Amino acid sequence: MNTAHKLVKQIKSRHIEPRPQWQYTALKWAVWTGFGLTVLIGALAFSVILFTIQQVDFRLLQHFGHSLLEGLLSLLPLIWISFLALALMLSMYTLRYSERGYKFTLARLAGYSTAFSILLGTAFFISGGAQQLEQAFAIRVDLYQSVQEKKEQLWNRPEEGYLGGTIVSVTPEALQVEDFDGQAWTIDYANADWPPRIQLEPGEQVKLSGEKTGAARFEATFIRPWGGQPLNGPRPKMSPKE
Repeated sequence: MNTAHKLVKQIKSRHIEPRPQWQYTALKWAVWTGFGLTVLIGALAFSVILFTIQQVDFRLLQHFGHSLLEGLLSLLPLIWISFLALALMLSMYTLRYSERGYKFTLARLAGYSTAFSILLGTAFFISGGAQQLEQAFAIRVDLYQSVQEKKEQLWNRPEEGYLGGTIVSVTPEALQVEDFDGQAWTIDYANADWPPRIQLEPGEQVKLSGEKTGAARFEATFIRPWGGQPLNGPRPKMSPKE
């Protein structure tokens, strides 16, 4: 008995019947839809991770008592890292079971999934969507601690030389700053430096590195914008009268 006869016999014995074309088409669309959704989830997670990293001022973070890596990990949202890892694995799985997925090696599957998530996530981050997504997630998920909340905790340690808040008023002698707990501080900035793009004016949120010199007094050595890493180098030190 040749191979063709064997196949026919097995088909008849197992009562195998052909499936309609629409089922194969639906399956193909389901696989590619699943791949697209998992890549999109990975892209959103990657964009939030980029937003978190953008909020970190590495030049000041390295002065914290703990290591740079420990300080960075204290801000990175582990839940979004988990979303990214899960999305990459699921996108690899769905791509593997696509029509031509059997031709892809594991390395190529990982490469394609990662590349798509990075490209889309970067575009979403540049558009400003990552910050909105992160804030909306923080509002709707009670157990989630936002990047803003983590930063406030990180920069609410005046005894250790780190203070953040909003400028209330500016004089040549000092800044009046209200921290995120509502406490007023007098900031001596005579020997401080700051990037040219920062505006020392009421309403500006800043983070300060320096030394606590009294119950509500602080001598700043670095002044940085609250929103993220400065684009330019530090401002030369100036006398308050200049």
